[in-house]
Amino acid sequence: MYTRVIQPPDNKSFFLFGPRGTGKTTWLKARFPQALYFDLLEAEVFNDLTASPGRLGQMIPPAWSNWVVLDEVQRVPALLHEVHRLIESRRLRFLLTGSSARQLARGKVNLLAGRALTLFMHPLTAAELGDDFSLPHAIKHGRLPATFTERDPRQYLESYVTTYLREEVQQEGLTRNLGAFTRFLETASFSQAQVLNISAVARECAVHRKVAENYFSILEDLLLAVRIPVFAKHAARRLVLHPKFYFFDSGVYRTLRPKGPLDTPEEIDGAAIETAVFQEMRALNDYYRLGYQLFFWRTIAGQEVDLVLYGERGIIAIEVKRTARVTADSLKGLAAFLTDYPMARAYCLYGGERARWEGNIRVLPLTDFFKQARAILEEAHKI
Repeated sequence: MYTRVIQPPDNKSFFLFGPRGTGKTTWLKARFPQALYFDLLEAEVFNDLTASPGRLGQMIPPAWSNWVVLDEVQRVPALLHEVHRLIESRRLRFLLTGSSARQLARGKVNLLAGRALTLFMHPLTAAELGDDFSLPHAIKHGRLPATFTERDPRQYLESYVTTYLREEVQQEGLTRNLGAFTRFLETASFSQAQVLNISAVARECAVHRKVAENYFSILEDLLLAVRIPVFAKHAARRLVLHPKFYFFDSGVYRTLRPKGPLDTPEEIDGAAIETAVFQEMRALNDYYRLGYQLFFWRTIAGQEVDLVLYGERGIIAIEVKRTARVTADSLKGLAAFLTDYPMARAYCLYGGERARWEGNIRVLPLTDFFKQARAILEEAHKI
């Protein structure tokens, strides 16, 4: 097991959200070995607590003072009312894991009214992997923990996509038409790291636009995908309006993405590399509670920056290139962004081996970036 950098609060109940397969259960069992554990994926536990959430209090010994874990709590949202009562009446501490934060919110249950913090778990970061980190592996298989322990990472990812993204979505009643949803998943993979056009996706997979929008919401509900908005603060140029789309892990994206004679490695690998950078920055920002918001930047004229992080620490602009060479054309988007936001720190990440400065743009090999990602985020920069 890899040591995770996520740190739980000392004595306060908390939610731990993250997609299936990111290692939530493994982490909590190692970190809280003495906790009382309820797995809501187990049929008997699920049926008992669904029939009567009040049974939870009866299942916890009267003198219990250690942690209580409710794994996959979104399966029985009504349990949160009982958890709330037990925190107040018995001063119990709960660790509540789930693979859908919105599912709880949409169930119109309170998220414990501030009595529990909310943390997120992501695929493994480069720092957590240490010497096991490999950029080719991150691009091809992603960084779900099982891809480093299974003998055949590709087979594991195929199983993940089949049993979870398709079958379990149907079992949870999130969509009635599994065939249409399967076509949608493949079609959505072409939008990876791209400005999202929902109407075009809907046409391609032969569903109504509202159905496609609902499917994208399902992916977000299950924490399997995210849409990030365009950075438009004090905009000096006309910008695109649509958000950018990412599946949460480059390996999951690569597994969903259809491949054939007309699909070039540059096209597929380029999106996978950008995804690997995106998921690294997103995870570190959450784990170290740095407070950045994530955006991208693209003008109507086509000038673009792949990732923009904005917060009290400053503005970070990142452009990702697959090639081993950076030309003046490669830096045009960052240069335009710096014209509008001269206080930003700008990085061009590329597949070469030499770090250097091009004016006020730091050109950095991708391998160096993954070693320095936390330092890049934590560097204070006065706006």
